[in-house]
Amino acid sequence: MATEPEFHKAEEERDGEAPIHGDILESILSHVPLIDLVPVLQVSKSWNRAVSSSLAHLNPIKPWLMVYTHTSRAPHVINTHAYDPRSRAWVQMREPSAVRPTVASLRSSHSSLLYMLSSTALAFSFDPIHLTWHHADAPRVCRTDPIVALVGHHIVVAGGVCEFEDDPLAVEIYDLRRRTWDTCESMPAILKGSATSTWLSVAVVGHRMHVTEKISGVTHTFHPEKNTWQGPYDLRPDQSVYSIVNGTLRDRVIVAGLVGEAAEVKSVKLWEVRGEWGPESKLRCEEMCEMPKEMVKKVKGEGGLVSSISMSTTGDSVYIYNPSEPEWVMGCEIVNGICKWESVENEAVKDGGRLQRMVVGVGDVRMEDLQKGLKENRSFALKQRNQKVNLVR
Repeated sequence: MATEPEFHKAEEERDGEAPIHGDILESILSHVPLIDLVPVLQVSKSWNRAVSSSLAHLNPIKPWLMVYTHTSRAPHVINTHAYDPRSRAWVQMREPSAVRPTVASLRSSHSSLLYMLSSTALAFSFDPIHLTWHHADAPRVCRTDPIVALVGHHIVVAGGVCEFEDDPLAVEIYDLRRRTWDTCESMPAILKGSATSTWLSVAVVGHRMHVTEKISGVTHTFHPEKNTWQGPYDLRPDQSVYSIVNGTLRDRVIVAGLVGEAAEVKSVKLWEVRGEWGPESKLRCEEMCEMPKEMVKKVKGEGGLVSSISMSTTGDSVYIYNPSEPEWVMGCEIVNGICKWESVENEAVKDGGRLQRMVVGVGDVRMEDLQKGLKENRSFALKQRNQKVNLVR
């Protein structure tokens, strides 16, 4: 049997052309959209290595922005658009209709977790492109707008309780290993008037869930395994910030804040939360960067009124948008203290999603995820390429 070098030499002699390999091949592959690299992996072992080397050294994979639009009535048809910042392109994802559950409307109160909650069932998915859905009975307490987060091997469901229930601050956790529900310590009483995903922002670091009130910045942490709440902590950077949301960068908690007032937003900034999360801790917010002014205008949109923003985070990537004006999403990659901003026109809105319910998240996508998706009859169609230039701050 001929060796791989002999095989390529034979090809060269047959075709009369020199084969593409080495640095040249890797450079070419660095410009190929990620979804188009999947079949390239099957060409040969050398091309497989070239893809891996190109992704490792020339143009690495970056977390995808995931936008889901769906109808509010059964059967809750869902369309998925994903923005790949490495390729600077939108990808439309389709899957067999029988794959995704339709127990209720699609929701998300945490960056990478999607869920559907009805009075009888809970369906949830937390892999990068949501190939797998898990199913459980509904929690014991009836809820309409809870915060839901994956913390370790627990799904935490807190607040958002129906009016006829006794405890508006009820917390339940679903153990993924035992597949059972447990009742936990209720949310702190100070959150009684704001215990819904509308008023609270959620971030997860390690085995703790951080719950921040968007207006005040008052924050509490919950540890599912210890069944304990800690706080309050004040994460409002200063009095000029009228609304904040939290998120995570690697193992750090960050906050994004609107400076000014709803009718006149002056700026959007990011801060890193410094200090230890202990019972008597005093935390401080250290400014990381500020969104470029031209992007702040896009966050305002045509209405100009920004009551709050939404933020999805994973790894080194942050995506920020105005839920009331979702035509643009602002991406920020933060590496070694350097912030690279990019404005992304929301392809889901252009496809008519403005008139539907919209859920925005983020996925730490890998080649293995795309390969698995194709094997399971998902399709990935390359769409609009983004031409906006990154701005470094």
